[in-house]
Amino acid sequence: MFTTLTRLRPFATATLTPVVRSSPIASTSRFRQYSTPTPTPQATGLDQGEKAIYDKLRSAFPGERLEVQDVSGGCGSFYAILISSPAFKGLSTIKQHKLVNQCLKEDIKGIHGLQLKTIPEE
Repeated sequence: MFTTLTRLRPFATATLTPVVRSSPIASTSRFRQYSTPTPTPQATGLDQGEKAIYDKLRSAFPGERLEVQDVSGGCGSFYAILISSPAFKGLSTIKQHKLVNQCLKEDIKGIHGLQLKTIPEE
């Protein structure tokens, strides 16, 4: 009924080993690179979910840069998106994100998470 607790060393004497983890987006050796507007999406090896998101965003927000990556390991539950567009000029970050979220409203229903970076263009 009662459990016995073992005596632990004080925290100050415990040695901690730092764990260094790299971002899946930053690591190029183990993960695919982001998609980019050039070359065409078919040539970059986008999976079905990435291509659907890419196509919607490319038509809604024409701009210099659009990158879509499934960072969930290929299961389509978490996407990282970097997008630039003149449509974001003069808007707060929250309003920029709302525009993208509205565009992807149906897609967002089926995924777990979305990492979004918007960049206003001149």
